[in-house]
Amino acid sequence: MAVSLLPWFGFLGFITILLIIDLGVLNRKDHIISPREAIIWSCVWIGLALLFNLGIFVLKGSQAGLEFFTGYLIEKSLSLDNIFVFVLIFKYFSLSPHLYHRVLFWGVLGAILMRLVLIFAGLELLERFSWVFYLFGAILVYSGIQMAKQQEQLNFSSHNKFINFIKRFIPITKDYVENHFFIKEQGRLTATPLFLVLLTIEISDLVFAVDSIPAILAVTLDPFIVYTSNIFAILGLRSLFFLIANLLPRFYYLKHALSVVLIFVGCKMFLHQAYKVPIWGSLGIILLIFLIAIIASIRRKTLEGEKLFSLF
Repeated sequence: MAVSLLPWFGFLGFITILLIIDLGVLNRKDHIISPREAIIWSCVWIGLALLFNLGIFVLKGSQAGLEFFTGYLIEKSLSLDNIFVFVLIFKYFSLSPHLYHRVLFWGVLGAILMRLVLIFAGLELLERFSWVFYLFGAILVYSGIQMAKQQEQLNFSSHNKFINFIKRFIPITKDYVENHFFIKEQGRLTATPLFLVLLTIEISDLVFAVDSIPAILAVTLDPFIVYTSNIFAILGLRSLFFLIANLLPRFYYLKHALSVVLIFVGCKMFLHQAYKVPIWGSLGIILLIFLIAIIASIRRKTLEGEKLFSLF
């Protein structure tokens, strides 16, 4: 697959600079992220994504611009489910809130590299084997149905098996050691429980990527648009976590909306040869699904006599 590398180097260089500023300058000291700081960073990442989207519109045309925006919207919405899982992971490991940002930062960095590999692997499969469209469609429909059935809890049994496997090869300290992932103990490199938290976050992101990457490949097969929209959604995930982690359970019908979106995108992949849904049509349907879910959640809370945003 022939790909011009200049835009890729430019984008990855830009993202690298932002991440260095984030951890190396603005967040050198671990601290609990305040709602005000989370709002500012959420606006920054969303603003950067929209500016980048504007550049896509100008340089590549309206079709590419709509594809980026639709892909970004899908990835951003699916990342909301990640946030809920991250909350459960942090509670499970009894992680101190002032370490949340450090774990999420390195988790996002790992996701950036992992998704680069997975996206190109997915595109290569689609280019070589047309039946993979139907496989991806089946994965999305199945994931959507499973998401609708999910209870608001997380089964850590599979994670525990993997972690116990890791412990057979890597010694782990009993307690957290400040903000370190590894320390030197009795002359040998030893991991801390913070490393296990990061490892669990990365495993969870790999599971989520199985849904999110096929979903965006149903929107466009342009690797640059697929990857950049994916990464902008992931980069904004950390600030979004601190902003709405405690608010998400109040949007009762959000998980149902995500389920419907996955099923819709999966069906779109099944029908790609018979009928190609216009990109503006996909965008409109997805926006309508989320609008209905938000209105229904607000109405549910109103009928229950509870304010949706009472946390603020």
